[in-house]
Amino acid sequence: MTAVLLALASALAYGVSDFFGGMFTKRHSAWTIAFWGQLGALAAAGLLALWIGGRPSGMDLVWAAVAGVGSALGTAFLYRGLASGRMGVVAPISAVVSAAVPIVVGVATGERPAPLVWIGIAVGLVAIWLVARSPDPESGSRAAAGASVRDGMLAGAGFGAYFAAIGQVRDEAGLWPNAASMVVAVVALLVILLLVRAPLGLPPRRAGLALIPGVLGAIALTLFLLAAQQGLLTVVAVIASLYPAATVILAALVLHERIHRGQAVGLAACAVAVALVALG
Repeated sequence: MTAVLLALASALAYGVSDFFGGMFTKRHSAWTIAFWGQLGALAAAGLLALWIGGRPSGMDLVWAAVAGVGSALGTAFLYRGLASGRMGVVAPISAVVSAAVPIVVGVATGERPAPLVWIGIAVGLVAIWLVARSPDPESGSRAAAGASVRDGMLAGAGFGAYFAAIGQVRDEAGLWPNAASMVVAVVALLVILLLVRAPLGLPPRRAGLALIPGVLGAIALTLFLLAAQQGLLTVVAVIASLYPAATVILAALVLHERIHRGQAVGLAACAVAVALVALG
């Protein structure tokens, strides 16, 4: 039950992070916002690691490096999808893929959830799709739609790789692998920025604001790591991937966006999925 609660808290932090990240990418390059957000994540993850400590092994740090690359790519491609205005395509694909990757890894490494948990996982995957899916997909060319699908797949694969890799870290490692993954993520995003020739700097006030999604993301990743240390990777990954629900609810409360029927069904399905997983 502790693992489920930690994963739920991770999903909430992820959802709030994406809400702010989506707002900021409307005015600035998605790559730039992702980079500054990752700087905020590094600062927060470093402070948390110093506070809690741990004794990571060399293999823990290798998994952290893999997780860092996944986090960087996931954030960058998700933000590019947000900036393109086709989040209704990118979000459901990325969320489902990010949950599916660690499920496959968890099963391959010997995890065997109870039948009721499998039902909860299946309901959770459907819930993720319904909550994240836009009711009125934006019109556009086939090429634009294809680009959105690719962004969603790449973002989901990146986040899924993070979930799967950080889930291999030993309990004794504490939070240092999480901080190490953020170092790798910052370097990876800096390389991407240089390759795509996106602007690096932001006005001081906006730079400070751009750190917020990263700080929230670091909290989410920390909570996920703690959840993965307490429970099955196949379970906590699905619960954490319910983060679009938090984004949708926050958009409705703050921006007064309407929750359509499919999303309402998805939100209800989220509750059912959590209950099934907890009971299982």
